[in-house]
This record gives sequence, structure tokens and C-alpha cells, in this order.
Amino acid sequence: MSSHVRILGIAGSLRRGSYNQAALRAAKLLVPENSEIDLFQLDGIPMFNEDDEKRPPSSVLDLKKRIRRADALLIVTPEYNYSIPGVLKNALDWACRPHGDSAWSGKAAAIMGASPSAIGTARAQYHLRQILVALNLFTVNQPEVVIADAAHRFDENGNLIHEPTKQLIRELLRNLVNWTRRISPALESTSASSTATVGHPLSGAAPA
Repeated sequence: MSSHVRILGIAGSLRRGSYNQAALRAAKLLVPENSEIDLFQLDGIPMFNEDDEKRPPSSVLDLKKRIRRADALLIVTPEYNYSIPGVLKNALDWACRPHGDSAWSGKAAAIMGASPSAIGTARAQYHLRQILVALNLFTVNQPEVVIADAAHRFDENGNLIHEPTKQLIRELLRNLVNWTRRISPALESTSASSTATVGHPLSGAAPA
């Protein structure tokens, strides 16, 4: 039996009717078997101040705790002025400080985004990938889920109604879960232990 993968989902928009919040809610319903998405809202995170990084506010401590508890991350970003919004960059900065205490480092991640525009969030996602390299996050490359023309992909209640987009999100999450199991020592150990418990014929063999 495969080990359970816990994904922390973060959307970089605070707007109540946000398409990116809606996309994250849709992803929560599209996760593969033996995985789940837990959502974290960024509205309580104050502006980053390096003077406070060694005594961060409780909301930042909670963010870092939730990141560490997760096996992987799903980050959903809008595009503001060709890049990611300040609220998302602020959270990324808080959770990597102080130096040597980053909660992001070594995690598997996937990104996606939604926009009413014709090119979706392609430019913002490109910038986000660069930032995640600096944070030592290991990001899934494909598929690129760039949800363009979002007003016609979601209904008036924020439900994703576009089947090709649903399929892309399913594929992205499946790749994220598989990638997480490959790179996470804890999950790899759990999976191996589960295999041995059920009496796999090679469970006692030496490594190939």
C-alpha cells in the first residue's frame, strides 16, 4: 500500500472571489488516492520585517509548522504586473527566515495559477519557479497548469467547470504525489515498511 502524502495548498490571493482560491479548492477535490490537500490562508501574515525574524508572530510560526508537517506543497498564484503578488512573496520570505531555519527547504512542490487574461499566469509562474529554486524547493515541471480565460472556466459559485482543466490538475497532482514519494526519505521508508509488512516476495532481498 502506498504511503499517504500530505500536501499544503497556498493561494497567493486574498480576494473573496479569487479564481486562484477557487482553483485551489478544486484541486482539493482532485487529489489522487492516498493523498490530501490541507489549505492555508495568508490573510493573517504581517509584512516581513527582518527585525522580527527571530521572534516571528504566531501566524508565521503556524505557517512554518504547517509547511514542515506537509510532505509537499501546491502553490497557486495570480499574476500581478508580470509577477507574483506581494502577499505570496511575503509568505515565502517569512518562512525561509531566519537564516538556517527555512521551512521550505527540501520539499516537493507544484505550481499553477488562474487569470481572466488570455495567457493566464505564465509570467508569474516563471518568476515563482525562479524563487523556489532559491528556496531549495523541488518543483514538478509538467504539466504547466496555466488557467486562462478564468471567467469561463469557473461558474458563478467558484466551481471549476472546465473538464480539460480538471484533467490537467489531476495530472499535476498525480505527478506531485509520485515525485514526493521519490524524493522524501520519510515516505520512502514508510512505503518500504508497508511493503515488507504485507509480505512482498522481495522484502527480504538485498538491494538491487
